[in-house]
Amino acid sequence: MIFGLSGEKMTFHDKVVVVTGATGGMGRALCRRFGAASAKIALLDLHQEPLETFARELNQDGIQTLALPCDVTNEQACQAAMQQIVEKFGGMDVLINNAGITHRSAFEKTQVQVFRRVMEVNFFGALHCTQAALPALLKSRGMIIIMSSIAGFSPLYGRSGYSASKHALHGLFESLRTELKAKGVRVMMVCPGFTATDIEKNALGGDGRPTTHPRSTTGKIAAPEHVAEAIYRAAAKNKRLLVLSRIGKLAYVVSRFFPAYYERVMTKRLRQELER
Repeated sequence: MIFGLSGEKMTFHDKVVVVTGATGGMGRALCRRFGAASAKIALLDLHQEPLETFARELNQDGIQTLALPCDVTNEQACQAAMQQIVEKFGGMDVLINNAGITHRSAFEKTQVQVFRRVMEVNFFGALHCTQAALPALLKSRGMIIIMSSIAGFSPLYGRSGYSASKHALHGLFESLRTELKAKGVRVMMVCPGFTATDIEKNALGGDGRPTTHPRSTTGKIAAPEHVAEAIYRAAAKNKRLLVLSRIGKLAYVVSRFFPAYYERVMTKRLRQELER
């Protein structure tokens, strides 16, 4: 069990933390931050070579790792990866569903395959990994952390598929929280604002190919390391929801109480990126 009495902070010393999308900017920052707290890190991502390279970097810093190539859209691959993690480390304490992709394209110009791809990675990827990890997390009375977005609770111009996938994550995991609470497994939703990672650099266009549209943003762009630190601290305090950045917190309130105003301002700021 990794949680103490009510009000106590969680400790990650010698705990097993699984991070999907581990070689991306946000994934790397999360691996390093939890590893710095003496956690054992299981790295999951698509390609073997970058995984092994990053694992070596972590090992040189004294962080015990296991690097596993895994396509989170493949249910069987997720089951196999979680089994290998349990066999290697003897259990699992934290699952961070971080793998994700996005698109930047108007709905009317976006092929259905793009919506399916975004949903497969962002929603079903988290679903597959969580189902596969759940027996171990139930045993350890552990924690599930889901990387959502401001788009998970408010509309986002030109990213209808991405927003849909993030809204779906909230529906799934906030409902799952009610099922797992009595069994001791915690669920934390994380909603960062715009962050300097590769997810936007690799955004899909409406035809499924990498988009050439430059990204428009609102507010200050956060460094992955700062986001990872905030996530680490929130997890230690067993928070249910973490909304990051001043803009993110403002969006959370305004989109709920003044939705028409929020839509008007957000649209004005972001629509130009699709019109260039």
